[in-house]
Amino acid sequence: MSEAAARRDSAEPDDASADAAARDAAEEASAFSHPPVDPDSTASYGDHPDQVIDFYVPRETQQTGAMAGPGGLAPLVVVLHGGAWRAPYDRRHMTPFADFLARRGFAVANVEYRRGAVDQAEGATPVAGRWPDTFDDVAAAFDALPALVRDALPQADPRRMVITGHSAGGHLALWAAARHVLPQGAPWRTDRPAPLRGVVALAPIADFHIAEKLAVCAGAAGQLLGGQALFAERRPYADPALLLPTGIATTLVQGRTDIVVPQAVAESYADAAAKAGEVVGLTLLEDVGHFPLIDPAADACAVVAEEIAQLAW
Repeated sequence: MSEAAARRDSAEPDDASADAAARDAAEEASAFSHPPVDPDSTASYGDHPDQVIDFYVPRETQQTGAMAGPGGLAPLVVVLHGGAWRAPYDRRHMTPFADFLARRGFAVANVEYRRGAVDQAEGATPVAGRWPDTFDDVAAAFDALPALVRDALPQADPRRMVITGHSAGGHLALWAAARHVLPQGAPWRTDRPAPLRGVVALAPIADFHIAEKLAVCAGAAGQLLGGQALFAERRPYADPALLLPTGIATTLVQGRTDIVVPQAVAESYADAAAKAGEVVGLTLLEDVGHFPLIDPAADACAVVAEEIAQLAW
């Protein structure tokens, strides 16, 4: 091989990486360009300021009844935001997505939860999540949800509930649906499956072993569990890939060009489910990265809504 050819070959991965990074940045900018959408109401499920749920009334049902089900009620979609379980990312960035679903006829509950610490040194990466607070909050939110929905969102039919979440929120969605298969003695374990129509996890951090191997979100999964010294001990209580089978219909939606949470993570979860005797849907979207899945301006977001509808209806 000539020296010139060698330089070209060595440059190609750099060029490809630069192109991928530029595309990811553009997709992120688009997803975050939408102004936040205020909810119709907000309710608390605990005393901490982050223990709140925003509710969005189904717009189509409210206006036309086009998607109303039995009794004129709409399916309930519970949304869990991403952001690597880190404090700078809260539920506000998911409000355009929540509104998008509401405008398609769903009743929506957008859940907040405690995330990593904010008092980091200048320039440091915020810690991902809090153990056990992040899991305490998600469990408490779902336990409180039926009563809160009756009061705050009477247009919703909780019997037709689908959980969706993006990235770290996708992990929490899968985890929330798997509480009944947590190890005995786990404080969040339930004695029966949640009454769900299903889960639609969007580019989820669904397998902690692969996520750590690929350094997803700068090792966020390891941080969530309290560091490498505690990773193996706590992983059985937190990693969806170890909490199978759930017996709950589950679909993963993943962009093939996602460089934030690569496709291999979703595929590993789907493989683990298959080994456990469970079929998990895996919808792979061509030329789609991490953020279009929650971007109302992107075609991928409409695909997500259709996947939710297939389970909800």
